[in-house]
Amino acid sequence: MKIKMILLIAFLAISSVSFGQQKSSNDNWSWIMGKWIGEGSGQPGQGGGTFSFSYDLDKNIIVRKSHSEYPATANKPAIIHEDLMIIDLDPNGNASKAIYFDNENHTIHYLISYSDKTITLTSEKVENVPFFRLVYTLLDNETVNTKFEMSRDGINFSTYIEGKSKKVK
Repeated sequence: MKIKMILLIAFLAISSVSFGQQKSSNDNWSWIMGKWIGEGSGQPGQGGGTFSFSYDLDKNIIVRKSHSEYPATANKPAIIHEDLMIIDLDPNGNASKAIYFDNENHTIHYLISYSDKTITLTSEKVENVPFFRLVYTLLDNETVNTKFEMSRDGINFSTYIEGKSKKVK
């Protein structure tokens, strides 16, 4: 009986140490962490904004916050768009899913894929809802291209909005 108790205590001690370890940093996200500001010409109808990526909850998640402003035009009032995305990290520090919320009452569930200095978030299939794809591509150490696309079939995407941003910190 004492041996079983000692083995149980040893097992629990080893388990708590392995589960309590910090997650490894995710190289796929390291280049995009920080605050970014959109580049724009300021012409009527064009907008500007900022977004940021940061670790939160002891590096268990990544949080993206975004704020954009689009000036009024002859046909439309000024628009302010704000959103929040929570990127889920698995026990190895890898991100494979995200959930997006915005001030227009949209919620999007994304699956995440990676290629050389590109992070692609593609929405999960929802009946009678278009697919969305958000692509971040590192152009140089301080510039990222962001493209938001939509598709009816999940294969043929059309660009809805695209722009470059500079890292500010």
